[in-house]
Amino acid sequence: MDPTLAFPLLVGLIGVALFFDFLNGLHDAANSIATIVSTRVLRPQYAVFWAAFFNFIAFLFFGLHVAETIGRGIVSADIVTPQVVFAALVGAIAWNIITWLYGIPSSSSHALIGGLVGGAVAKAGSVAIVWSGLLKTVAAIVLSPLTGFVLALVLILTVSWIFVRQTPFAVDNTFRTLQFVSASLYSLGHGGNDAQKTMGIIAVLLYSQGMLGGEFYVPFWVVITCQAMLALGTLFGGWRIVHTMGSKITRLNPMQGFCAETGGAITLFGATWLGIPVSTTHTITGAIVGVGAARRISAVRWGIAGSIVIAWVITMPSTALIAACCYGIVALFS
Repeated sequence: MDPTLAFPLLVGLIGVALFFDFLNGLHDAANSIATIVSTRVLRPQYAVFWAAFFNFIAFLFFGLHVAETIGRGIVSADIVTPQVVFAALVGAIAWNIITWLYGIPSSSSHALIGGLVGGAVAKAGSVAIVWSGLLKTVAAIVLSPLTGFVLALVLILTVSWIFVRQTPFAVDNTFRTLQFVSASLYSLGHGGNDAQKTMGIIAVLLYSQGMLGGEFYVPFWVVITCQAMLALGTLFGGWRIVHTMGSKITRLNPMQGFCAETGGAITLFGATWLGIPVSTTHTITGAIVGVGAARRISAVRWGIAGSIVIAWVITMPSTALIAACCYGIVALFS
């Protein structure tokens, strides 16, 4: 490719990747703030600032294992081209916008991974896939909400036993304070796992263009820029999805909100340290269902939860198909 065209194209693709990162924060803001808003501990406008701050500083607490998985652990870094990255981003962004408009809490993470797989397979066939990384990520579709569910369920039962002799008023006041801690931890986990997905995309794009000196790594300017864009997206919130996550699945009190956020945060911390790109949406949904089911099975609106699960299942195939079609169109003009 003509160098005079390559650099503007590279800058444009990085811009598209950062726009996806912004949409990720916008789309997934509900994951961080739904419980603290639904329990009326914080007003929405204050909650988004709280979550955005901890989204931004997450890079201080985690390594870049998830970024490395996205950059070279889902598809082979050597077959990635600007066209593949563009197709992946178009697929993920299109799906994010569709699900945001309809208030469906689908996974931005799996939208991006599906798009990356679709674009890479359209270019090079199934040999482009790094199966160990992809299968690990697909397994997390089931394991992350299940882990969030179990941890939140255990926490709510444990906390209920500890505070059994306290008055409801005292318990409510205690957990209104503690929810600031749990919301902070969850926002850290969200920022630590989600921002790294865009970091991985930008890093592999730079690597494909020979701008990392032949060695794959994530430059610091990419780290700080991606964290900032995710936080900015969170500031704009995702109010349709906040409503679904915070009240439509089950009604929460401060103690339940604390247990859901803490269970979700533990799940995200573990996944991020292991380098597994999980869905923060899946994780917090599983945790919310867990605390609702601890009260009584009928407290969970299983019909809504079921429609969310359907969205999870179709996310990766849908974005892969969109990305593959996009790559095919782009390839005609390349």
